[in-house]
Amino acid sequence: MCDCGSGSSRAGGPYATGRELVEFVLAAHGGQVACSPLPTALEVSCQECGRDFVLQTFVQGCPSCGGVHAVSPPRANDPTAVQYAGADFGAAA
Repeated sequence: MCDCGSGSSRAGGPYATGRELVEFVLAAHGGQVACSPLPTALEVSCQECGRDFVLQTFVQGCPSCGGVHAVSPPRANDPTAVQYAGADFGAAA
């Protein structure tokens, strides 16, 4: 089994929320998951500025304000599972 946390009961992992989920996806499999395309792009609303955009990769910044959003692979088809890192998150995605 991989060390991505998907089979672990520890905190975090693919079912975490907010910044914790974004950080998990950014680190998953050496960072390779973050820039990988989603199986199906998701239409979401930015949780920072409220603008609608299409999430095309597992971690992506809002094109309007840069707010960083992420979804984990097990939930990649669920737009309600998209999490936001918070206004003070400093990663460029």
